[in-house]
Amino acid sequence: MTISEQFLQRGDLIGTQVITRDSGRKLGVINQVWVDIDQRSVVALGMRNTLFTGEQRYIYLDSIRQIGDVVLVDTEDSLEPVNVFNYSTLIDSEVITETGELLGKVRGFKFEVETGKVTDLVIASFGLPWIPSQLISTYELPIDEIVSTGPDRLIVFEGAESRLNQLTVGLLERVGLGAPPWEQEEDEYIQPMTPTSNQLPAGSRTPVYPPERRYDAPRRQTYEPEPEYEYREPRPAKAPQSYEEENWDETPPARPLSRPNYQAAPESRAYQEPTIEYDDDLEQDPWRNQEDEPYKAPRVNIPSSEKVKQKETEPEY
Repeated sequence: MTISEQFLQRGDLIGTQVITRDSGRKLGVINQVWVDIDQRSVVALGMRNTLFTGEQRYIYLDSIRQIGDVVLVDTEDSLEPVNVFNYSTLIDSEVITETGELLGKVRGFKFEVETGKVTDLVIASFGLPWIPSQLISTYELPIDEIVSTGPDRLIVFEGAESRLNQLTVGLLERVGLGAPPWEQEEDEYIQPMTPTSNQLPAGSRTPVYPPERRYDAPRRQTYEPEPEYEYREPRPAKAPQSYEEENWDETPPARPLSRPNYQAAPESRAYQEPTIEYDDDLEQDPWRNQEDEPYKAPRVNIPSSEKVKQKETEPEY
């Protein structure tokens, strides 16, 4: 492998054409660099027909024969399928210390061309590589400062901000209006309290929970004094009386006594007592029937009995 320089920036490869040595055919333009974050080395390069359009294809770093104004490979067979699910681009990943202090976001990195070993990270307040470095301040962080890695996050040793090497000074910092992220108190980074065992792996979706229901505070009740009531003496209870006692107690009103005026009845309508004639012969029985006639009983219809002829039966021998 003929290499013009020993170290190379990621930004130097983006937009570089890939050409074959045997036929001089253009295979595409490099648009991405994939890094094995555990091994901390560059593994493969991604390319399209143009920088933003075309089918995504990959070539391993070992297939490159020369890097200069263009990237040279042997033949078209250098294009191989690469599973980039286990790799990372490191771009826009947060860089925080063990105490949770934010240092910035990854804007680029420097790696060794022969081995692909990443040596330094380029961080800034924004992790967008297309922003010119003259507008924002950029810093260089050695890769050895990394303690652990996660999805879109790099954790470095405490006090790593004191070992940063500033590469460019931003426009706002030149006029005294800007400051590094770790010196901005109002934008202090708050480390999440989720333990490592409960964190989701890269590529998984975060469950969406329904919003919490809010309850309105109870309204403040105004105190209204109760109306004053006038005291009245209770009425004396009336003793119960029976119906008879009530009738006896009531005295009828006095009426004037007047003698009734009776008029004599006429003689024709005068009452006459009936005359009763008594029998003077008390020696005879009053209940005795004067005519001694014999008693004749009434005739009773009684059905006459008929004799039923019995069947003759043969004698048993």
